Amino acid sequence: MSSTPDVMTAFTSGLADINLDESGGTRRSANAAGMKSASATIYDMAATLSGQGTLWNWGMYDPDLAKEMRARVPGFGEPWTDGFSEQLYFLALRDLPIDLGNYAGRHVLEVGCGMGEGLNLLSRIAPGARMTGLDLSPKAVDRATATLSRGDALTFVHGDAEDLPFEDASVDVLVNIESSHTYPDLGKFLGEAARVLRPGGFLSHIDVYTRQRTETMRRTAEETEGLDWKSDHDISDRVRAAVRRRMAPGSHFRTTLGKQRMNPLVRQIAAHSQILMFGGMFAGYQPSPTIKALNKMGIVPWMSGLPMESYRHRIAVRR
Repeated sequence: MSSTPDVMTAFTSGLADINLDESGGTRRSANAAGMKSASATIYDMAATLSGQGTLWNWGMYDPDLAKEMRARVPGFGEPWTDGFSEQLYFLALRDLPIDLGNYAGRHVLEVGCGMGEGLNLLSRIAPGARMTGLDLSPKAVDRATATLSRGDALTFVHGDAEDLPFEDASVDVLVNIESSHTYPDLGKFLGEAARVLRPGGFLSHIDVYTRQRTETMRRTAEETEGLDWKSDHDISDRVRAAVRRRMAPGSHFRTTLGKQRMNPLVRQIAAHSQILMFGGMFAGYQPSPTIKALNKMGIVPWMSGLPMESYRHRIAVRR
């Protein structure tokens, strides 16, 4: 894959193969290696080109959750962020049966940590834990290490979700947020999660699903030895609420973008691209007349992505 279009084609094709598979998980991605290579390259580019991120995921909007976060994290929210991405991370730990003040000495692993900002937040929410982030993108890991790492308290490693570089029974909590829908073999990931978790340890799994991927997850979860699934919460409404607030005129996202020095038309295209990337279709986004006109001219895509039907938080415990 020598060019950006080639990488994007491999990535989007791989996503479709993974998330629209009608076999319920019995067929594996036809080009898993190519999908992983494309994914790593795309997130390498993101790590190289982006500034400090305020959009780490599609986010969720829950006023009660935000109030809890403000009590735990002084300065949470405006004017630096809309707080929606952070709320998903908070949910990942808050809904586990472990008091947030009782994480001292526990090992928390995030698989698919990106540039590490979400795990950095969790290190403030659950002080005293040993936090490790793993990502497939070497440059994302390098950036996280250079800007966020703090000795043994917060470290980052390069690795594959389907082949975790950790000892058996070495992790107390494994967090996976909006990442596994890119994994060619969901069964390998869940098997690895079961392997590295200590008995009594928890998997907090948050992701977006097509109809087909929902069935794959159901079957694969049942087939994974060692994990007992304790809850399955549909948080789609709260995720859609966050995406719609980001899309709204005068939102933190649009205000921040408006402050950047760029041509107004380029700004519209940038906003459109970001909205599509971070859940716009899921929340009923409709492009502006300008974007529709540019689409007819072949300059920008109008709508793109997969037919995602739900956004869910699942929790499992290691037997």
